[in-house]
Amino acid sequence: MKITKVAESQNKETPHKVEVKNIYDHDNAQVMHITLMPGQSLKPHITPVDVFFYILEGNPSVLVGEEKIEVEKDSLVESPKNIVHSLYNETDSIARILVVKSPKPGSKAVIV
Repeated sequence: MKITKVAESQNKETPHKVEVKNIYDHDNAQVMHITLMPGQSLKPHITPVDVFFYILEGNPSVLVGEEKIEVEKDSLVESPKNIVHSLYNETDSIARILVVKSPKPGSKAVIV
């Protein structure tokens, strides 16, 4: 059995300049744990695979296409492939989000 402890995982370098930890990386899927401090956000980008966001903590705003909505803890948001999406923490509290990409992307996201 393999157990990955998020707190002990290495941060991944990304153009977003926020804490991103790649906690699962296989051909069939990729899972990232993102922590957004108050005021932090991802740059809007497009991925070549389907993505979903599961809100672990906080109330981040999620952009999918042209729709941006504040989402509460224990909610799942879907973002189809090739659609612009982003995450924003416009609150005074930490936000933690689990991001799942399926299948694992064969190319990098495109910042828009």
